[in-house]
Amino acid sequence: MWPMSRYQFTCEAEPQYVPEQSDPQAPLYLFAYTITIRNSGEVAAQLVARHWEIEDARGQTQQVDGLGVVGHQPLLQPGQSFRYSSSVPLRTPMGLMSGHFFCVAVDGQRFEAPVAAFVLRADGEAGRSSLH
Repeated sequence: MWPMSRYQFTCEAEPQYVPEQSDPQAPLYLFAYTITIRNSGEVAAQLVARHWEIEDARGQTQQVDGLGVVGHQPLLQPGQSFRYSSSVPLRTPMGLMSGHFFCVAVDGQRFEAPVAAFVLRADGEAGRSSLH
């Protein structure tokens, strides 16, 4: 077992293809994903911003940066979790998504919480990822 860090968020991703909002003829493939962020550290901290890298099957990459997640900047006490869902459109039936959250602990310490790469697949075989 890894020793607990004072400043640590653990992130887990659950992707899902959304066929009813996709149009392969366009081409447009919509993927929903649910992210669970857990404060696995010893100090309360706030998620301030996000950075995503999204790559489709053609190697086209887009980067998404922004404050918070779905309009929230949750302050998580040790052991608390925050779960949210969002979506991403791709022009191919498969892609990869990874990123990190920028966090600030209540004592001012800044740190990043990585989200391991997860697979987006229109065939229903979307991959689940977690990083501990």
